Amino acid sequence: MNFFTHDTLDRIRRDYYSAVYFHRTKKLLLAEKNLIPVTMQVFQRNEGVVLCGVKEVIELLKQATGYWQGKKWINCAKSLEVKTRTDGDILREREPVMHITGPYVYFAHLESVYLGILARRTLVATNVRKAVNAAKKKPVIFFADRFDYFLNQEGDGYAAHVGGATSVCTPAHAAWWKGKPVGTIPHALITINGGDTVKAARQFVKHFPRVPLIVLVDYHNDCVGTAVAVADALGDRLWGVRLDTSSDMVDVSFAKTNQKGVTPELVRLVRLSLTKAGHKKVKIVVSGGFTAEKIALFEQAQTHVDAYGVGSSLLKGENDFTADIVRVNGKFEAKEGRRFHEIH
Repeated sequence: MNFFTHDTLDRIRRDYYSAVYFHRTKKLLLAEKNLIPVTMQVFQRNEGVVLCGVKEVIELLKQATGYWQGKKWINCAKSLEVKTRTDGDILREREPVMHITGPYVYFAHLESVYLGILARRTLVATNVRKAVNAAKKKPVIFFADRFDYFLNQEGDGYAAHVGGATSVCTPAHAAWWKGKPVGTIPHALITINGGDTVKAARQFVKHFPRVPLIVLVDYHNDCVGTAVAVADALGDRLWGVRLDTSSDMVDVSFAKTNQKGVTPELVRLVRLSLTKAGHKKVKIVVSGGFTAEKIALFEQAQTHVDAYGVGSSLLKGENDFTADIVRVNGKFEAKEGRRFHEIH
């Protein structure tokens, strides 16, 4: 797997993404010709997280361990011994996940990069796993493309896959694990068709006859009426409908209540109405502000949801990693409070 473009790899080798003190330490050690081997130990502080980013870090070490000799890059990856846990492993608090052993001078510049990789990937994988566990056996679709910088999508999509997401929504999300993106028709297509959801759905079927059709049904804030109308018009061609009512809106079916956004009651009414209209096979996908906690509430209420679309909540939080030298030349040496621990 090529995780890094040629240009990105060149910048990594030139310490462009490294904290300046790592860059200066590397220059100092090179000047001193200090090739003393160390063991760098990497860990994080949270309990029960889903480790991710290991494959990426291993590739980083293979491609960016070394130093410049004039204009020539000298690769020293073979001088390292790397012992690590695996992507998808569940970690205990402060459990070491990686040992990198070899001359520190060759990989000193990489600390900012590999810790950042592990932090980001593990955060996303762990958030997704929480949502997947809350959804029990129902699919969770990774809808996080629009909530962060677009160049994060490849790594985030892979982390979502490791965390258990069944689907993603962009080709970039699926690039590192050979998946296929899925999606619905957008509100924009309905708008362009004068607010006619049925017309937009028919156009989609015309141009993408082999793609499972999932239609947004909240455009007119009438999920029940629109869902039935689309199902009547499309019949067996309709795979499912997606409820995405804004959190500050009350669907017309509940106009006299204060049930804003997508609620279990709204899902039940859509399901009941579809079934009464003879559309038992039409699936219901929900989205819009879903978190692991909100999914759990829907499941506790035995809501008739077939899949959850989850977005920004899967990118929030923190899962920092720390790296410390714990052995120098084979002997224990570390800052106070750190100890060498075997990786199991």
